[in-house]
Amino acid sequence: MRHQADIHAATGVLVQCPVDEINRPRGKTNMRVRIPPPAADIDRLFAGWRDDLHSARKYAPSVRNYTACRLASLIGPRVSELCLLEVHDIRWDLGTFGKVLLRGKGSRGQKKERLVPLINGSRELLEWWLQGPRWEFDGHLDEPGAPLFPSERRDPGGRCKRVSTSAIRGAMAEAAERHLPRWSGRATPHALRHSAASDLYAQGINVVAIQELLGHRWINTTMIYVNPRELHQAGEKPQVAWSRREAEGLRSLYELAA
Repeated sequence: MRHQADIHAATGVLVQCPVDEINRPRGKTNMRVRIPPPAADIDRLFAGWRDDLHSARKYAPSVRNYTACRLASLIGPRVSELCLLEVHDIRWDLGTFGKVLLRGKGSRGQKKERLVPLINGSRELLEWWLQGPRWEFDGHLDEPGAPLFPSERRDPGGRCKRVSTSAIRGAMAEAAERHLPRWSGRATPHALRHSAASDLYAQGINVVAIQELLGHRWINTTMIYVNPRELHQAGEKPQVAWSRREAEGLRSLYELAA
C-alpha cells in the first residue's frame, strides 16, 4: 500500500496488496481502495455550486451547505464533525494558519478530539463565512456554544440549532446531481475526505500528517484514502486549494445578495 503510487508511476498498473487486507483494522469496513472524483471534477462541482448561490431560493442555507462541503474537500473533516463545530472552535491564533478543534466519537463510542491546521485555503473560507453569510442566521456568534454551521430551526432562546448531517448530505447529493452527474450517488461528503487526502498528499504533505489531519487510528486506513492515480500524472498536480479569485468571487456574491 505504501508503494502503490510509485508502482503506478513506473508501470501504469494499480496494484493492491493482500497483506494489508489481512492486517486491516478490526471491523467490517471494506478496506479496498476507493477512488474519489478527480481534482478537476471537484473544481467543476464547486464552481457550478458557487454560481448557483446567487439564485438559490434560500440563500443562507445554500451558502452554509456549500461552505461545509467545501471545507470537507480542503481538510477532510467528517460530516458529523462539521455539524458539531462551534464558532469558538476556530482558534485563529494557533500555529501559522490557525486551527480548528474537531470533535467526534470513535467506533466504540469514546470521545475523540483533534486540532487541525487551517491549511489548503480553509482559513480564507472560514473567514469569509464568519464575516458575512453566517450572520444571516442569527447574531449570537460570540455566545458559548454558537454553532458554526447553524440550522434554520431555533431554540426557545432564539438561537439557531445545529445543522443536521442529513441536510449536508442532501445538499451534496443535489449539487453532484446538478454539476457532476457522472458521479451522482458517489460524490458524497465522505468522498470529499478521500479527495482532500489525495490532494494534500499530492502537495507533498507526509502521510503521517494526513493521518493526524483525518483522525485515523491506522496508517493503512489513510493510505486507502489516497488516490494513487492522481499523484504522478506528467507534470500535473491536483488544484483544489482555495484561490484568491474564488474568495473574491464569493465576497462579491455575498455583497450582491445583501
